[in-house]
Amino acid sequence: MLNLNRFGLAGIAAALLATTACIAQSDVRTAPVASVVPASAETQALADRYVAEDKVPGIVIAYGGRGDPVFASAGRIAEEADAPAADADSLWRVYSMPKPITAMAAMILIEEGKIGLDQPVSDFIPGFAEMRVLTDPENSLDSRPAARPITIRHLLTHTAGLGYSIITTGPLLAEYNRLGINPGQVNVQQETEFRKTRPETLAEFADRVATLPLIADPGTKWSYSIGLDVMGRVIEVASGMPFDAFVQQRLFDPLGMKSSYWTVPESAAGRLATNYFYLGSRRIPIDPREASVFLQPPSFPYGGAGLGMSARDYDRFLHMLLNQGELDGVRVMKPETVQLAMSNLLPEGVQFGGIGGVTGGTTGGNLGYGAGGSVYLASVPGGAGKGTYGWGGAAGTVAWVDPTNGVRGTVMVNFMPPDKWPLRADSVSAVYADMAR
Repeated sequence: MLNLNRFGLAGIAAALLATTACIAQSDVRTAPVASVVPASAETQALADRYVAEDKVPGIVIAYGGRGDPVFASAGRIAEEADAPAADADSLWRVYSMPKPITAMAAMILIEEGKIGLDQPVSDFIPGFAEMRVLTDPENSLDSRPAARPITIRHLLTHTAGLGYSIITTGPLLAEYNRLGINPGQVNVQQETEFRKTRPETLAEFADRVATLPLIADPGTKWSYSIGLDVMGRVIEVASGMPFDAFVQQRLFDPLGMKSSYWTVPESAAGRLATNYFYLGSRRIPIDPREASVFLQPPSFPYGGAGLGMSARDYDRFLHMLLNQGELDGVRVMKPETVQLAMSNLLPEGVQFGGIGGVTGGTTGGNLGYGAGGSVYLASVPGGAGKGTYGWGGAAGTVAWVDPTNGVRGTVMVNFMPPDKWPLRADSVSAVYADMAR
């Protein structure tokens, strides 16, 4: 997840000033590339329109039912005239969209009995045994003992009381910054600064988080957090292997997800899009594709904000969920595990009212929260059905799976802030219109 507080409008602007070569190219505009993959009318028309109106250099939308996907694409993966056309295998920074992937990795271990949904996190990371809660968050780090332990459920649903630099304020934010609790990448310039304080391993990251006070008692409040990053460490301990290796072995490989990377390799670098930031009407390349921070290894694999992925790959993940844990004859989760993961897992009495689109989250009423993603508690007329599960990313990406209507959708773009354009609402409307045909 992009830190729009410390990493945010002021921070990004400062980073852009340090990237003068990129800024010099920011006014380059090229003619839109013709659509490269045929698709149904509404979704393809939407992709074409966003490129024709110069809202994005390129876009890919993958959608479908329980069968093969349809890909609607238009434009290029960067503004330059020689940039490759955007297609199903182009790579995009999905920021917070690894959260559902990390959560499903945890659910696999819950299915196997290696983790309990309501098991204390301290069973895996001892430092979390005696957590404390802030008593005056805006003014001090004064704290009291937490009323109850943090559990796996709390990490999965952002109810652990952990902070996030896009949410946290006051003295606690300063402590997060001092200890390098910023699991995410923006560009090479900011990464150079963040590495001066960020932990070098996932284990060290989790241990540092455990030393900090909470913003609320576990299980009492929904607040967007680094919970899924801490979950990566729990997965390491419970599985006995590195977090990224577990995800690769238990999800990516069996599902045929061949273009999902915590570090985009040289062999795939030519498919990586440029990420842009809007300063008013100016679209500036904040992370150019040829020198992207995603081409270098992160400090550790970020379970909440790490991956470069293709629309084809994320669609395969969603297809597995829509198929209740199976894809192309390979089962990675039991149907009942998928159903549990995509149900409302919030602790009793806790509500999820949505979160501002600038975070990469979701807005709207009548929502619950499952394992790493929001869940619709009722159907939307003409749109998402009850039980629709999904999440988005800070660079405009979004993905959802709707078991009631048998629909899945993935939207890949790279621009910030993600609510600059109403792409999420537009794409959902287009996909459901085409699926209705």
